[in-house]
Amino acid sequence: MATVAQSVPVPRTRSAVSTPVVFFGRLLFVLIFVMSGFTHFAKQTIGFAASQSVPIASVLVPLSGVIALLGGLSILLGYRAKLGAWLIVLFLVGVTPLHKFWGLGDPMMQQIQMAMFMKNLAMLGGALLITQFGSGPFSLDAANDESRP
Repeated sequence: MATVAQSVPVPRTRSAVSTPVVFFGRLLFVLIFVMSGFTHFAKQTIGFAASQSVPIASVLVPLSGVIALLGGLSILLGYRAKLGAWLIVLFLVGVTPLHKFWGLGDPMMQQIQMAMFMKNLAMLGGALLITQFGSGPFSLDAANDESRP
């Protein structure tokens, strides 16, 4: 006789280990966005993007830097982290196709661009998870949830 498994809510508990681990995970995830976000204001970065046929690079590259910085800081602090993760998704959807590894003649450049493309896809997956699950413990969002009656 077949039985139907019933969904039983699992109580949320916070262990002493989970809080720093989740914060450390958020920190490691956003480092690349926060650190590289600042480089999007440099003339060299804008010039390189223009040489790669990015339209209106002088506007889009700094704008992408702002998006990366705001999204990264939002996730790091855990303040409106779901919105910040959507900013990271927007950033990654815009920049990932620039790593055109297909059709490159130089095998070394093809491997480098493919690695960058796949790295961006992995980060996109992580950002999508954050859009659904939020920042977790040890965040401003969690502190706000706890302060509500």
